Amino acid sequence: MEAATVGSQPRTDKKALVYEGSKDPRRAAFYEKISQRDMTPLWEVLKDLVTREPRTACVPAIWHFDEVKPLVMESGGLLTAQEAERRVLVLENPALRGQSRITNTLYAGLQLILPGEIAGAHRHTASAIRLILDGEGAYTQVDGEKTVMKYGDFVLTPNWTAHDHGNESKVPMIWLDVLDVPTVNFFETAFAEHLDDAVQNTARVNNDSLWRFGSGVLPDGSDTSMIRSPVVNYAYERVRPILDRLKKTDEVNPHHGFRLRYANPFNGGWSSPTMGAQLSLMPANFKGESYRSTDATIFVCLEGKGATRIGEETLDWGPRDVFVVPTWKPYAHRTEGESVLFSISDRPAQEALGIWRELN
Repeated sequence: MEAATVGSQPRTDKKALVYEGSKDPRRAAFYEKISQRDMTPLWEVLKDLVTREPRTACVPAIWHFDEVKPLVMESGGLLTAQEAERRVLVLENPALRGQSRITNTLYAGLQLILPGEIAGAHRHTASAIRLILDGEGAYTQVDGEKTVMKYGDFVLTPNWTAHDHGNESKVPMIWLDVLDVPTVNFFETAFAEHLDDAVQNTARVNNDSLWRFGSGVLPDGSDTSMIRSPVVNYAYERVRPILDRLKKTDEVNPHHGFRLRYANPFNGGWSSPTMGAQLSLMPANFKGESYRSTDATIFVCLEGKGATRIGEETLDWGPRDVFVVPTWKPYAHRTEGESVLFSISDRPAQEALGIWRELN
């Protein structure tokens, strides 16, 4: 069937959508006429295009690690890492089933790699992060830099960087993947390719980028124009003590506790231009004040226990649990003992577009 073009004969097999104004016979006839030219009346759809406040199809949701870990492990007996390319159980927002997304702009999943396995090298235009949740000793290689991963580590695989995974330890490893795939696919700019070799040749010593770029100094002549961080692994054992220092010297934020941001050491900006990550320490018996923002946010509990009230719903969480707060939904955290929450969202992309907003 040939596509209709402006100036061609109108197609008569197109039916106009029924709008409220269609009750008027003259308008209904007009809507039918313009529909043949692939046109629609703005005045009938404007209220849904330009809304007074953000609307979202996403809903609050939580994945309790103790409940989903057995399912992740079960997948390890069904297919190999080589068969799967990436053996991951995707975390789908209950209101977006079948779309492989946890928020409207982000994908998330739990990846399993068993002892001795290799997930072969590839690269893609989507940026990715790994938050290590279970096990110790597996590695990721990013553009020739190898990093051995431990609990709580925040690992970057930026846009179009080659990366492969392997597990040289004796225990299975599970981590949370978060990618900006829905954002990339919205722009219809997805590319991907496999490397010739499953494992990259390691070009630098392990964790080289953290020591090279994340120590308050830079090698002379470094190209600091990159809009994403050069650091591959923000090791939890190095980042976590900073929260304790903040607790001793800073005032607690009434919404987030003591919070830090994973930063690009070149410019102080976010670690990724599309996804921003933060880490919060909330004191024992913390009762956070209500907060909301336009970036739907994925949270992961790394230490402690607590609950988050999202609108009229309350989600109870503990170590390794993953939960999501939708766009512009008011939420407030409370804790039992001292707790640490990791969070990630599309805030950097929204800030770059000048559309991010918060309400305290």
